[in-house]
Amino acid sequence: MAATTLLRCAAIADVAVTALLAEADLTPKPGLVDRRGAGAHTDMDLAMLHASAESLRRTFVECASAATHSVIDVGLRSRLGEIGRAGEETMLTTTGGVNTHRGALWALGLLSAGAAHAGPAGAVQAAAQLARIPDRHTTVSPGPGSHGARARRRYGVAGAAGEAQAGFPHVLRHALPALRAARRCGADEASARLHALLALMATLDDTCVLHRGGAQGLRALQAGARAVLAAGGTGTPQGRRRFTALDDLCLMHRLSPGGSADLSSATIFLDTIEGEVASCRP
Repeated sequence: MAATTLLRCAAIADVAVTALLAEADLTPKPGLVDRRGAGAHTDMDLAMLHASAESLRRTFVECASAATHSVIDVGLRSRLGEIGRAGEETMLTTTGGVNTHRGALWALGLLSAGAAHAGPAGAVQAAAQLARIPDRHTTVSPGPGSHGARARRRYGVAGAAGEAQAGFPHVLRHALPALRAARRCGADEASARLHALLALMATLDDTCVLHRGGAQGLRALQAGARAVLAAGGTGTPQGRRRFTALDDLCLMHRLSPGGSADLSSATIFLDTIEGEVASCRP
């Protein structure tokens, strides 16, 4: 593979890892690990999330490399599945068996491949095409015995697989517009990213929340996030009060919006990918 192509794949992977690290570091986040502590979790912390993100760098390079100059077909989908399964094993070895980034690996692995295949502008469409191709083996999306898969079956929601197959609608219709609108209104980058996360929490049928809190927990979390947004976000006194109430709700009921966190990483990836890889195009 040409040196320029390798550089481009490395640049794509760097954006993916940086997106994971940025999501982890974003503080405060309701129910999620951040710089304040473990949130609703008892088995992970910020250092573990950092190590997990870095452990996936080679996986994202390989996803991008596999898709460069390739046709979107069963063969490429199968190869990406192999890469993803190996990456998941690396992640689990790094974390001592804790599932830190399985959903994010699925989303960012596909988007890394999509960006390498079709460029940043075509990344989502290519990723969705790949996600819609069945993999006869276990895929990098949550498997049939995972918490996410059980929640999908029980509650009839799309989950991580459905989100990718549909072209990441919650990212494109909710998170990215919220992120960019907050910036236009003068929000700093952390506040804008939190606004985007809240937009995801308000609208996504998050299987992580469904697993822990059922439909009632999901409704309460979505209503709490909508209340923060309706009050003008965390930039207003009322918005901050409602954010505190949402944070307390998550901690009290151990609700962790992990699906929203995964899509927050995808949002950051798509928001930054074009400028980061433009100079590395072959």
